[in-house]
Amino acid sequence: MTEGRVWRLLFTLLKLAEMGAHRRTAKISTEYLARKLGMSQQTASRHLIELDDRGWISRTITPEGCLIKITDSGVTELKKLYSNLRLLMEAAYPPSVTLEGVVFMGLGEGAYYISKELYRKQFIEKLGFDPYPGTLNLKLTTDYDVKTRSELEAYPAVEIEGFKNENRTFGHVKCYPVIIENKVKGAVISALRSHYGASVIEVIAPVFLRKQLKLKDGHKVKVEVLTLP
Repeated sequence: MTEGRVWRLLFTLLKLAEMGAHRRTAKISTEYLARKLGMSQQTASRHLIELDDRGWISRTITPEGCLIKITDSGVTELKKLYSNLRLLMEAAYPPSVTLEGVVFMGLGEGAYYISKELYRKQFIEKLGFDPYPGTLNLKLTTDYDVKTRSELEAYPAVEIEGFKNENRTFGHVKCYPVIIENKVKGAVISALRSHYGASVIEVIAPVFLRKQLKLKDGHKVKVEVLTLP
């Protein structure tokens, strides 16, 4: 069953709860339920059948209407929905933000830094993947995206510690887990001694993104940034 279908069933379950079916057995006709849901009687009836099949309600059909009681499993699903909505509404920042940028060829700096073993070990440990030696560079083209990118600095990030060797200092790096084009998990990296301004984001992933997603310069790419709890 698709996620959209599950959400529609949860909405029906919520309406049944509004009619008291989470506390007592309620007599509800499919005609009345359909009006409450803003859908056809046939669709409302199908929702009840599916909710019954999933074990979220128990129902008994009578000539006057259905006797419906939300089961313990159904109440658990409503409590999950309540908890998720409460977390969403009370959070100090959104669970994710989406940025869109245009692919362009960088200066090759990303490969140099990411390949440093003391960085790489931390990427593997803290992000859960071994990054491909290079970054996907995206130019943010709208004021909205640039503003959203700047807001990321206020959100929690995965912290990659800097280090020194005999020649130079390698600075602290902040990483934000992302999903690229709703297909590949990766991370936006910040402050990796980049020469780019705030209108550019650099993305790392365990694969060569240009090849994996068939990207060329000028292609638009959406990146969903996942904020951390």
